[in-house]
Amino acid sequence: MKREYLKILDIGHSGNSPDRAMIILETAVSQCSFENKTKVIKVITGHGSGKLRNVVREWCKDQDGRFKDVIYGEDYDMFNKAAVDMRSDCDQPDDIDFGRKNAAVTYIWLR
Repeated sequence: MKREYLKILDIGHSGNSPDRAMIILETAVSQCSFENKTKVIKVITGHGSGKLRNVVREWCKDQDGRFKDVIYGEDYDMFNKAAVDMRSDCDQPDDIDFGRKNAAVTYIWLR
C-alpha cells in the first residue's frame, strides 16, 4: 500500500464559502482516515481575514481525540515537540513552512 505522508489541502484559495470549505475538509479528513494512507493533512486557509482559519481551528478543537495532534503554522518549528515528532513520524524533513511562523496553515496529524 502506497503511503502519502503529507496531503496538502488548499481550502483558502478555492473561492468557496467557509461552510463549503469545511465540507471539503471534513470529507478529506474522513477519506484519509478511512484509507489510512495519509499521516498529516496540511490545511491551507490563506491569510485573508482569518475567518476560515478560525473556523478550521475551532472545528479541530471540537474533534477532541480524533487526531494525534493539531499544529498551528505559527507554532510549527523546532521548538514545538509535537511538530518535531510529527515531522519524524511522517519522514517529512523538507516542508517549506517549517519555522516560518505561517498562520495561514494548520497541520492535522491523523491517528
